[in-house]
Amino acid sequence: MLEERLRGVIQSPLPSVGDAAPDFELPALVAGVRKALRLSDYRPQKKVILAFYPSNWEQASERQLASYQNERTRLLAHDAETVGVSVDSIMNATAWERVIGPLDFPLCSDFWPHGEVAKRYGVLEESGDDAGSCRRAVFVIDHAGIIVFRKTYDLDFAAPVDDIFAVLETT
Repeated sequence: MLEERLRGVIQSPLPSVGDAAPDFELPALVAGVRKALRLSDYRPQKKVILAFYPSNWEQASERQLASYQNERTRLLAHDAETVGVSVDSIMNATAWERVIGPLDFPLCSDFWPHGEVAKRYGVLEESGDDAGSCRRAVFVIDHAGIIVFRKTYDLDFAAPVDDIFAVLETT
């Protein structure tokens, strides 16, 4: 059954602006507590800033997530919740969040099956030196579950929160 599910993921086209955001359920760290997070549970109450980052314990990821935490009040004022996603394990995310946090938004682990959600969103590195990690990418998903913004960034570049506000102010 998993093979059939993965085959469908591999054969499906990558989501773009205007497409429905692929739903998923991942283990997440929410306010220091491990929970299951389902993307569709945010509909229709919240927009979602889906922030893929290559890995925990790197400076660009720390800067990026810290900027989301610093701007959390403004993001919430736009009915938006941040959801961070990496392919690191949930235990790794737990240790990292204790060092850089606290963070008031979920950190998801796309560890097993490794990178399945990142692959569905077209941001899993599948070759080269970074194979197995995900690209740094941000998706903004509206109240209806439609992708209204998608952008990838250089691995060493912390995705600026200003890109997100420009979108949130128009949706």
